[in-house]
Amino acid sequence: MNYTSDEQQEWEKEFEAAARRSFRERMRYAFVHTYKPALDDAPYRAFDTTAQYRQWCKENLPEYLGYGD
Repeated sequence: MNYTSDEQQEWEKEFEAAARRSFRERMRYAFVHTYKPALDDAPYRAFDTTAQYRQWCKENLPEYLGYGD
């Protein structure tokens, strides 16, 4: 992908600003929590077999999460 000179300069400014942040600040902004239906609805789940886990995923999780066949 080719960037224009303005886009490149803006990207570099943002990178430099991020590099000046403390480690704590960088970690705070590095991860974005996204609600995942069914996965986030219980504190934990346990399965006796991988097959049971895969079946549960197939039946309960939306395809866009990537747990399908």
